[in-house]
Amino acid sequence: MSTHHPLRVFTGSANRPLAEAVARILDTALGKCTTTRLKDSEVHVAIDEAVRDQDVFIIQPCSAPVNDHLMELLLYVDAFRRASAHEITAVVPYYPYGRQERMAKGREAISAKAVAVMLEVMGVSRVIYFDVHAPATQGFFQVPVDPLSALPVLAGYFETDAFCNAAVVSPDVGRAKFAGAYAERLNLPLVVMHKRREGFDKAKATHVVGDIEGKIPIIIDDVIAGGSVLDEVDGLIEAGARPEVYIAITHGVLLPSAIERLDRDERIKRLVISNTIDQPEAVRNHPKITIVSVADLLARVIGRIHTGESISSLISKQ
Repeated sequence: MSTHHPLRVFTGSANRPLAEAVARILDTALGKCTTTRLKDSEVHVAIDEAVRDQDVFIIQPCSAPVNDHLMELLLYVDAFRRASAHEITAVVPYYPYGRQERMAKGREAISAKAVAVMLEVMGVSRVIYFDVHAPATQGFFQVPVDPLSALPVLAGYFETDAFCNAAVVSPDVGRAKFAGAYAERLNLPLVVMHKRREGFDKAKATHVVGDIEGKIPIIIDDVIAGGSVLDEVDGLIEAGARPEVYIAITHGVLLPSAIERLDRDERIKRLVISNTIDQPEAVRNHPKITIVSVADLLARVIGRIHTGESISSLISKQ
């Protein structure tokens, strides 16, 4: 299948290496655009070539600084719309405010919904993201949404005989379905940890459900930021797990506290993350961190969307 609307891939400043890899796989040149950060902290964007009647995919994860990258994305969408692009797809590998998808108590903003509204109002035709914290976020949009997962590339790291005696660990009940998909793909047992929340960003594991005795734990989650997922290690070892813990996380936000905890805990052997977020050199070269790429999957999805082919087979394989 083909389309008379040319395929164009652009990127903001958040993750140029990922966009370059996607464009290379699609055998297309990365579009020319310029982001300028002004002295008063405003963001200025400009498209440096014609995009009239073209299908534009703008790749921009909204990692830290979250608000700067989100604003940059919104301005690019506006610029493409004003430049008469045929369709504008916002490719947001790391969706911002994804953990604020409901009112946990009264008088709170549902920030994930606010982001969806902003993207639609600015003129996006479609949205693509990876492993959003709450799957129901898809329902915040009136335009098509393609929820992708880094599960295939992350799970691929563990598809070796070295992990035949392992167990996939969900850090809480809310991640059990996500962890179950890993367990099914890797043909490993599933273990679920129960937590009691003690604050906005603090929770304590209370007990472990499932057989972890003598097994290598593989903890999975969608985001690692301050490293709270590392708190699960003590509980797993106390429940009989082997003191060689592996962690697979889609989005490596990785605040300094997480790196510090990773460095000092010898029981943690490897943190595997995807490249939805561009990492600094210190993370890329860290002896305990492996980064796997979602570029090939993302490129195949973009190619099928552009030509009007179904992507359901790609999503179902995840």
